[in-house]
Amino acid sequence: MAKQRFRDVKQGKTLQGTKKKETHSQHSPYASVGLKVKAFLTDAFMLVMPIMYIVFYLVMDGREGFAAHKLLGWTYILIPLVIVQTLFMYYTGQTPGYRAYNITLIDEHTQKKPSLFVIVFRNLSAILSLFTILGWALMFFRKDNKTLHDLLSATAVVKTDDKRN
Repeated sequence: MAKQRFRDVKQGKTLQGTKKKETHSQHSPYASVGLKVKAFLTDAFMLVMPIMYIVFYLVMDGREGFAAHKLLGWTYILIPLVIVQTLFMYYTGQTPGYRAYNITLIDEHTQKKPSLFVIVFRNLSAILSLFTILGWALMFFRKDNKTLHDLLSATAVVKTDDKRN
């Protein structure tokens, strides 16, 4: 059998009698760091900002009230945020940011939507890992782009195939 030239291999040409290997997608099913950051920013504006506005101006009676009771104010912000994110992820597997960038949350073991307990645990541990910046920065150093709360809850953020945009 004759040896193929590099140019022919590069252009996908094969010799007679040789089988062309099937080309499978070499891309990772995991969502890239860029997609996850964009989805996070989208969720920050679509979910967190309205909650913050309500807490700042309706519950805490302005910026000064929030500044005087920061811990209570952040509690009033984070509890509804966890509830809203949990409901979105439980019913659709996606938050508005995840939907905008065609990514979804799955259970690593079943490859399906996680259970309610796993989603609640993931969202609570995401808030805890926010305080230790390392929990979020972990996705920049791993090949599968997982954060600490993904590792703890055995979940993964993956790309979806549907093109709704």
